[in-house]
Amino acid sequence: MASILIVEDDARLAALLAELLGGAGHDVAIEARGDVGAERIVAEGPDLVLLDINLPGKDGHTVCREVRGRFSGLLLMLTARGEDIDEILGLELGADDYLRKPVNPRTLLARVKALLRRGPTAPSSAVIVNGPLRIDPSRRSVELDGAPISLSTAEFELLLILGRSLGQVMSREAISQALHGRGYDGIDRSIDLRISRLRKALGDPPRAPRWIKTVHGAGYQLARA
Repeated sequence: MASILIVEDDARLAALLAELLGGAGHDVAIEARGDVGAERIVAEGPDLVLLDINLPGKDGHTVCREVRGRFSGLLLMLTARGEDIDEILGLELGADDYLRKPVNPRTLLARVKALLRRGPTAPSSAVIVNGPLRIDPSRRSVELDGAPISLSTAEFELLLILGRSLGQVMSREAISQALHGRGYDGIDRSIDLRISRLRKALGDPPRAPRWIKTVHGAGYQLARA
């Protein structure tokens, strides 16, 4: 179904994850070192990478930062339970999602399934044109006033979700379901972080954004031009 690279130095955990994902029909490879993992991510271009943070050679955050500009696939980071700063930093560096250890097998499969749904086969490949803003799902590209906008996979997916509901307010619950396949727990800051990064990429002033607007108590919207 998909090619998945597991970058994890815990051999037992990596083997269990590989067995689980392989049993679901995916083509799975394992790498134990962060420095070698970064090279393989760029060279092999897997559909999805499971990336641990505490790795020999290079830590997961460094790997994420180094490959993100050259790797358009999905990054799911594995973080130690309770270390919120790892989740926030990973998302800021371009990770698409995170999963806390110890890993629950059913949760892992659900997250992987939700992430893979973001690929080129996602519903509707129609280009979204909103004044000078152009979102092309098939090419996974964004242009503003004719100039390309560089976005991570997670940021692009969030903009695409808002674009497909142009002018409509989307709640955090609805956005979380579309992004992760799960409801919003009231604590997860990943949506707010991605909104902040989207605004920065689009040149939106935080206090008076033109494109990504906050509707207090309701959610977010991509405003019509």
